[in-house]
Amino acid sequence: MRYYLVAGEASGDLHGANLMRALKKNDAAAEFRFFGGDKMLAEGGTLVKHYADMAYMGFAEVVLNLRTILRNMKSCKEDILQHQPDALILIDFPGFNLKIAEFAKKKGIKVYYYISPKVWAWNQKRVLKIKKVVDQLFCILPFEVDFYKSWGMDVDYVGNPLLDEISKFEPNAQFLQQHHIADRPVIALLPGSRVQEIERLLPVMLSLTAQLPDYNFVVAAAPAFDSAYYQQFIGDKKVTLVFNQTYDLLHIAKAAIVASGTATLETALFKVPQVVVYKGSAISIAIARMVINIRFISLVNLIMDRKVVEELIQQDCNQAKVYSEITPLLKGEKRVSQLNDYEELAIKMGQPGASDRTAKLILQALQKG
Repeated sequence: MRYYLVAGEASGDLHGANLMRALKKNDAAAEFRFFGGDKMLAEGGTLVKHYADMAYMGFAEVVLNLRTILRNMKSCKEDILQHQPDALILIDFPGFNLKIAEFAKKKGIKVYYYISPKVWAWNQKRVLKIKKVVDQLFCILPFEVDFYKSWGMDVDYVGNPLLDEISKFEPNAQFLQQHHIADRPVIALLPGSRVQEIERLLPVMLSLTAQLPDYNFVVAAAPAFDSAYYQQFIGDKKVTLVFNQTYDLLHIAKAAIVASGTATLETALFKVPQVVVYKGSAISIAIARMVINIRFISLVNLIMDRKVVEELIQQDCNQAKVYSEITPLLKGEKRVSQLNDYEELAIKMGQPGASDRTAKLILQALQKG
């Protein structure tokens, strides 16, 4: 079968790669063409566009980069039409992918959506569009099944693909030595993979280094950037930079400061106490507060349906508040409490195998025609 995948950010690249691997196990003749990243490229096939050229964060940023987004969308549609895949697999990234789904459906191409758009967060009526343009929807958060059912839509809950990736992880015993990390506890800094995230969040994270001299600060760098880019923020601070080794970093971390997104769930699954941070443009945040109807922004809190990790958003994302929230997580009752909550979260998340389950369901649907 010929598969065309569209992923527009780092997390989508990760999940897309896992799904491609599962499809190859179940379909020896699998051929791939995709919008994605380095992890998907490593699985084979043709990379049409890298997610680093596509990911824009926040309402204002989308408007400012609208011409580029529309150009990417046009080229994606043209490429899909030219190559006529047996299946189009869209991975999260709803602002872009739902329009691609609508186009493909009109052209008679089978549309599979892996990792449901977060329509439960805002503009829930988008479910009606999804019902029209998506042939099969695969969810990775348990509460999404009941949400879609309330709108009269049956979906497949396949578990969470992060568990697949984490289950395959084998720690590098030489990680500390290779990066010359001193024999002190490590605070992991995960500032995200987009330019806007890094530029707004990393300076705040790095501002704590002087206040916590007994800890090593290690930044999980996004592969789309180089050391020189990060060095402009690090300056002369004693900070270690690591690329493509986020799981090794979380494996040895005492605590973490994490940009809101998939990384918050990864950090929790590695049992690392964390503070979640987020900063957007003033316009983006103002719009978001008007339209978003959820109590939390972090996946950990959303899945648990209560506050497990502290969320410092916008003006609350500052040196003083981050310091006051991270220090109790280094030792004491708050650390123990969060770790206990993580045990409950792990039970809710279930077992690995999301990618295999999704691949099998897609193949079954294709074989039925």
